[in-house]
Amino acid sequence: MKKNKAGKGYKVSRGSYAAGAVTYVLSTAVLFAAILLMTLINYGGDTNAYLQGNLTEIVLVCVSYCILSGIMYFYFYFENKKYILQASKIIEVFLILLLSLVLTFVIGKFVGSAARPVAFLALMCVTLLGRREAIFVNIIYAMQMFILDNFTEITALNSTESYNFLILTFCAGMVAIFVMPRIKTRIGSVLVAFILLIPIELILALLEVFTADDIGAASIYLLYGALGSFFSVLLYMFFLPIFELIFSELTVFRLRELTSDQAKLIKRMKRVAPGTYHHSMVVAQISESCAQAIGEDSELARAAAYYHDVGKLKNPEMFTENQTDYNLHNELTPELSVDIIRSHARDGAQLIRKAHLPEYFADIAIQHHGTLPIKYFYAKALKMSDGELNIANYSYAGPTPETKISAIIMIADAAEAAARSLSDRSPEKVEELVRNLIEERLDMEQFDHCSITMSELTTIKLTIVSQLTGVYHSRIAYPKLKVSKRH
Repeated sequence: MKKNKAGKGYKVSRGSYAAGAVTYVLSTAVLFAAILLMTLINYGGDTNAYLQGNLTEIVLVCVSYCILSGIMYFYFYFENKKYILQASKIIEVFLILLLSLVLTFVIGKFVGSAARPVAFLALMCVTLLGRREAIFVNIIYAMQMFILDNFTEITALNSTESYNFLILTFCAGMVAIFVMPRIKTRIGSVLVAFILLIPIELILALLEVFTADDIGAASIYLLYGALGSFFSVLLYMFFLPIFELIFSELTVFRLRELTSDQAKLIKRMKRVAPGTYHHSMVVAQISESCAQAIGEDSELARAAAYYHDVGKLKNPEMFTENQTDYNLHNELTPELSVDIIRSHARDGAQLIRKAHLPEYFADIAIQHHGTLPIKYFYAKALKMSDGELNIANYSYAGPTPETKISAIIMIADAAEAAARSLSDRSPEKVEELVRNLIEERLDMEQFDHCSITMSELTTIKLTIVSQLTGVYHSRIAYPKLKVSKRH
């Protein structure tokens, strides 16, 4: 889910378009070759005889698939260019299409045409690509299935049945697309199978059963429809983790697994650096609320915030939140202290990559301090120096935030740490603190590469103030009174 610069608002070289177009054409060719192979396998006879006797149908299917592929290319060109410029995204889309067609062929051949997992593609696309892209790809897939049903011997359906399954594939997919985003756990995905039963059984009943001569055959058809619903969900649950791993996709399921207390680095941080762990939890809560307030991915913001300070695991005792009474930096020069403090950004990225976690988390770990100076040790060095010092030697190496979520975590991280030092945590004081932090980062050009707006920064400020005053609210003083059981 890492943001790609090939999206709207970015300039892309002609070479990127050319490379994407070549990958796209090759993927289309592989898809059609797989369809031809399935047709030949299904035929089972002399290949040359089949090709000669059905050349017209083969050419028709090829031309139809090229047209559909071209339509899909131009859709992505105008709506979301990363799907035609990023090779991994092109391969991912076509792999989902290919896998859906292969599964449809195998189950249709060995189980029954009504048992085909017609909603599998929609479930995969809405989870991995997003709702808008899933709707369009589902339409393309329904048309592809209609072409196969009409002009090849793969499914052995008559003309009426092919039209019926066109409607079934489209409608079941649309229901899956609008239901699946509401599911937040893998086990909850099982419920989708029962929801899909409604449109699948209804459409089969309306289009097939009422035209059947044999009631027994109609009942079996409905049973196969129920199997198709469960096949769609079971295959989705099986293949989704594979796609998450291969294409580094950050689905809501994986994000929740990565933020579990049982996740390796989180568990280690909780044990080794409890202060950093608590700080990260609060920053995650704030970041989630801010992302939701400005329309960003709140689940992603929350997960990224969990890992933003994971680099402190290397030297946890060197950071204030993990210290008790004594500050180890008292024994060090400011220059050495600065090297230790700023290295936690780089160390965090290394730990994240070593644990095979998403690269997006590593980017956040490096970017969340941008190029800001470490003011405490810079001021300490100034006191020990006779002349001026180069502030760059006492600053983080950067880069500055490249996404809005990275900017949110930068502000939330600083605000949470600073708020703990306030003696007066009234909303007015907290608002002044957060406003100053944001203005300082604006003056130092920390948000120049993340396209965040002033309106969004205002919303973030108000959200952080609300969150911090809730976390650090004032409490009444407990009376110094001892009580015993007899009282």
